Amino acid sequence: MNSNWKKIFNTIQKPERFIIGLMSGTSMDGLDIALCGIAGSGTETKVRLLEFKTVSYTNEFKAEVKAIFSRRDADLQMVCLMNEKVGLVHAEMILDAIASWGRKPEEVDIIASHGQTIFHAPKSLHGLADYPNATLQIGDGDHIAVKTGIVTIADFRQKHIAAGGEGAPLAVYGDYLLFSKKGEDRIMLNIGGIANFTYLPGDNDPSKVFSTDVGPGNTIMDQYVQQHYKGLYFDENASIALSGAVNPVLLRELLQSEFLEADFPKTTGPELFNLEYLTEAQSRSGTLLLPKEDVMATLCRFSAQVIVAAVERCFGKDKTPSIYISGGGMHNPLLLLLLKEKLSNASFHSTDELEINPDAKEAVLFAILANETLVGEHVDFGNREGVPSVHMGKVCLP
Repeated sequence: MNSNWKKIFNTIQKPERFIIGLMSGTSMDGLDIALCGIAGSGTETKVRLLEFKTVSYTNEFKAEVKAIFSRRDADLQMVCLMNEKVGLVHAEMILDAIASWGRKPEEVDIIASHGQTIFHAPKSLHGLADYPNATLQIGDGDHIAVKTGIVTIADFRQKHIAAGGEGAPLAVYGDYLLFSKKGEDRIMLNIGGIANFTYLPGDNDPSKVFSTDVGPGNTIMDQYVQQHYKGLYFDENASIALSGAVNPVLLRELLQSEFLEADFPKTTGPELFNLEYLTEAQSRSGTLLLPKEDVMATLCRFSAQVIVAAVERCFGKDKTPSIYISGGGMHNPLLLLLLKEKLSNASFHSTDELEINPDAKEAVLFAILANETLVGEHVDFGNREGVPSVHMGKVCLP
């Protein structure tokens, strides 16, 4: 038997598998690296978060990725080159992280790599009748596998699309397996560049579970800060937004998007919610000369209002779901304040209360997806658009 397949076979037989989950989101702050001990599968999955760190990207590397990120006119040669480079950079970061934890690569069974999204093109965004849903994540899994010597499972979103989904969000699968609780309706809210949530019904019926993007989280705010405040990549502690005032005319225009009215589940990205979207809203509302801090205050209110509307649409205004927050947006005090004010019947929690570091949650979820690819049985999420019952990821051998 090929030695790599023998190792995979032996990994499958282990009572607990050591899997590194990777996540690099649209904010491109850095690479989240989570070493997990995972036992069981399906609804019997048990996860121990053994180690976690976020490795920041250099400004030069961020600039290289941003040069091809969410751009229809991206240089095709640079897309090709960065696919390989991102894989190599991620591999080096993984090896450095393993060493910093006092461990060896041989202790890790599997790497689960999300890759770096550079373009997301579901039909709902591209609107081209003769073309399917599509998405592209770079950071070649073979480069990670060869450089680290660790079997790598990568490119998760393609199977989701092939099976009838839109390639995002994928959190529904891991959220259901790890965080469902009998008798408690839960929303697992992730506020990254794009805000999304998974609804977990208290009766644990997988056919009712769904994940959906709801609209912008940090993406437009981050882009605006990077454009107008030299040396800053985000509005730390919402200091800029807190110094401004919400402009109701601009806010009304920002909320004029067909996507925001579309049914769940749905997916979007910075391809829609970006600085061009903001400029068009400012033009329509006559607010192009609005003070920058007022723009930031309005953008923060926009993100909050989009999330609130989505939660109320799911539950109504009177029910009291438990909302567990993760993602970079959870560190924005103004955004959290607005959510708690508007969703006063809900209870807000961190996933720390579920024994998962909220900053590590997305990386952990991809480790769970890899575990399901290896040992998972079929979980029936029902015959519903957007939630195909599939295992995802391509196996890349060292």
